[in-house]
Amino acid sequence: MKSAIRKSEIRESKAFVINYLDDPFFDTNWHFHSEYQLFVVLEGRGTRFIGDNIAHFQEGEVVFIAPNMPHLWRNDDAFFNKNSQLRAQGIVIYFPNNLFGDCLLNKDEMLGIKQLLERSNRGIEFQGQTGKKIANMMKDLLYLPGLEGIIQLLSILNVLSESTEYQYISSLGYTNNVKEGEKDRMNEVYTFIMQNYRKNILLEEVAEIASMSPTSFSRFFKVRTNKSFTSFLTELRIGYACKLLLEDDNTIAQICYESGCNTLSNFNKQFKEVTHKTPYAYKKEYLKAI
Repeated sequence: MKSAIRKSEIRESKAFVINYLDDPFFDTNWHFHSEYQLFVVLEGRGTRFIGDNIAHFQEGEVVFIAPNMPHLWRNDDAFFNKNSQLRAQGIVIYFPNNLFGDCLLNKDEMLGIKQLLERSNRGIEFQGQTGKKIANMMKDLLYLPGLEGIIQLLSILNVLSESTEYQYISSLGYTNNVKEGEKDRMNEVYTFIMQNYRKNILLEEVAEIASMSPTSFSRFFKVRTNKSFTSFLTELRIGYACKLLLEDDNTIAQICYESGCNTLSNFNKQFKEVTHKTPYAYKKEYLKAI
């Protein structure tokens, strides 16, 4: 597998970078970088990995993450089909952690933005009207030159800092323990898991991909993802089951086996442990909200 791509490098002459993404699927490389990142999904669905969190993503999602937080937005399998007409579209902004400098950032007028930057260490997902407003502001920013662009970026950060329509993504106290040289190894592991998680995956199989013994791999994986391999696999399968519950009319039993779980009783137990709801209650709550 190729090394992680750094799309976020900012020239010294630029304050920030904004890119419009329009591809068959989003970047498949699990990676991290030294810049802040604000990302809005305009089109496309799949599974996202941010820090130690696994969740389904879809159109309208707005996420703000701090430097060096590992992340990956992986589209659903349908996006990778040879004859697929699906598109993955989004807007991403990168800016360096020293953009404002201590002198400006420590002024009273910047307190809200300073606190926003600190909170982004856990990753933040913005929802509701805030998400819609930010998406429109980012679309406008694509066409604003020079100082107008910097003013718009500050306005975007100010809206985010004042919003109450958000939730944290990674767990409290999460830190990235992955070293730069380990990106390729983790990419290999993530790619294999994503291609096979709906099948029976043995720890020994994944350990072999990482060129480790099962015991060493278990320690390696837990330190870098903040969860055991078994828990990671369970969350991934339950996340996929949640997607099926909201999109398909299949029975819970059918969804259980489609998501890679072996027994219905174990599926129901794991589903409640991850979502704090039964599959039936989860779907009922969603249908009530729409």
